[in-house]
Amino acid sequence: MEKNKLELHTKEVQNIIYTYAPAEEGFQKTIFTAMNYSFQAGGKRLRPLLMQETYRLFGGTGKVVEPFMAAIEMIHTYSLIHDDLPALDNDEYRRGRKTSHVVFGEAMAILAGDALLNYAFETACKAFELKPGNQTVARAFTILAKKAGVNGMIGGQVVDVEMTGKQMSGDQLHFVYENKTGALIEASMMIGAVLAGATEDELKQVEMIASDIGLAFQIQDDLLDILGDSAVLGKPVCSDEENGKVTSMTEFAPRTAQIKFDRDLPRHARGKSHFAQSECRMSRFQRLIEAQSGAISPSRRKSAGLLTKRK
Repeated sequence: MEKNKLELHTKEVQNIIYTYAPAEEGFQKTIFTAMNYSFQAGGKRLRPLLMQETYRLFGGTGKVVEPFMAAIEMIHTYSLIHDDLPALDNDEYRRGRKTSHVVFGEAMAILAGDALLNYAFETACKAFELKPGNQTVARAFTILAKKAGVNGMIGGQVVDVEMTGKQMSGDQLHFVYENKTGALIEASMMIGAVLAGATEDELKQVEMIASDIGLAFQIQDDLLDILGDSAVLGKPVCSDEENGKVTSMTEFAPRTAQIKFDRDLPRHARGKSHFAQSECRMSRFQRLIEAQSGAISPSRRKSAGLLTKRK
């Protein structure tokens, strides 16, 4: 029953955010098509869902939250488009379909990501039309800009890129998770709260709770990258290890079980098709499990603990 409720709620949220998708017309029609290709590709819609629920939790009514729900998902989508690019993770599949740069080319994918980021703020501005002169809308706008920028998601991405293939401290990994993943989840819940009239003290508490949810979400994602099924996830598994990423799996793995990653093998494999890499993936997957099996239980406990400690 709970699963059915969640599915219905997710569909409700998706219907709301799709009303803000750009029309595919004009001389620049291609960019709108590329934007919608990724924006309307489905997904958990976690961020707009959390925003709406937090808004309602603090007694919010009306539609002022809806432009921000669409905006946060547009920003999340742009980050995924850029994350999949050859210069970063070079992934060919996302949400069960070919990634943007595979379908539209690298140049158009970069532009589609840029366009979604800009269009997100254009969309959020519509909240001013719903509540002219309302200071909470301006406050929500500030939260959105900060959490998506160099002091939030982009800042986390910078450290993640710089430390790829290098030793990373626990503090650095926490910074990456808190910002690259957690910042938009924090923004989602904080914006929902502030639009509903939450106090500054309540807003700080919401930010702490959202930070824990973001960290738990990322740890769970790390587990799925090792134990998940690519057909179910809609994206490749073992991609973190192939790209030389440090994750919670390496942080929690016993030192005696850790292995030195073979950085060159995935680079050779990248010249092959997605399916031609399967044998390479399986052999590396086996080594990864042998090396990091000791990290799985601690990671699960960490994830569960973060989600329950503020109840």
